[in-house]
Amino acid sequence: MAAMTKKIMPASVIVALCWLGLMLLVAIFADQLRPASITALDLRARLVPPVLMGGSINHLLGTDELGRDVFSRLIASVQISLMIAMGATLIATVFGTTMGFLAAHFRGWVEQFVLMLIDFQASMPFLIVALAVLAFFGNDLKLFICLMGLYGWERHARIARGLAIAANAQGYAAAIRQLGATPLRVYLLHVLPNIASTLIVSATLSFPEVVLLESGLSFLGLGVQPPMTSLGNMVGYGREYLTRAPWILIAPSVTIVLSTLCVSLVGDWLRDRLDPTLS
Repeated sequence: MAAMTKKIMPASVIVALCWLGLMLLVAIFADQLRPASITALDLRARLVPPVLMGGSINHLLGTDELGRDVFSRLIASVQISLMIAMGATLIATVFGTTMGFLAAHFRGWVEQFVLMLIDFQASMPFLIVALAVLAFFGNDLKLFICLMGLYGWERHARIARGLAIAANAQGYAAAIRQLGATPLRVYLLHVLPNIASTLIVSATLSFPEVVLLESGLSFLGLGVQPPMTSLGNMVGYGREYLTRAPWILIAPSVTIVLSTLCVSLVGDWLRDRLDPTLS
């Protein structure tokens, strides 16, 4: 009976997975789902309220200060924000895992150098550095994703280093090495699959942090630039109309809160599910 109870997925996790699945579908099919162009202006329809507040059926979530459809911009914002968050999380996970494996394999001065980089990254005020880099080099989307990818890589590096050292101390890694396998084969085909569950959980916990960081930078005007739009970008523009047209800010804000909450719920569930010490 206890084993059956453990296999039952909590209702909150099911709802979270459904929401994340919906966001993923919206991001993939954003161009087909948008009812209007995100740059189409209609000054005669400025600040039209949503349907539930007595607005037009043509604008489900109302319009902004330039008459642009908020629902269409929300769909485009989900696509851009998810692309940034997923790309940055992937970069941070791959880079951090690689650095952790290098430290675990070579040890000595290489390990000390990697640990020094980890401590430097952990002590660095990343938001201030991001503001300086974006102000100096501009707001290119590729640069922005790479910059976000440098956030939190030290966490993955610490985890990968510790788990790789533990794996090297076990018999299977040494046995594979004695059979003539190269270090790259040992780490990619044998060590990595055994620690992948922990790295996946770490990535799910980093994902909402990247979403919030991107939203904060876009809110400050140093993230995604027009004509593109993101969730944080929409919140930044909507703050000036908070009293007259709160729907401009509410829609992206609710999306940010629900998305980060759902990712955190799934990450916590995966951590409990994949942690062998809790079995």
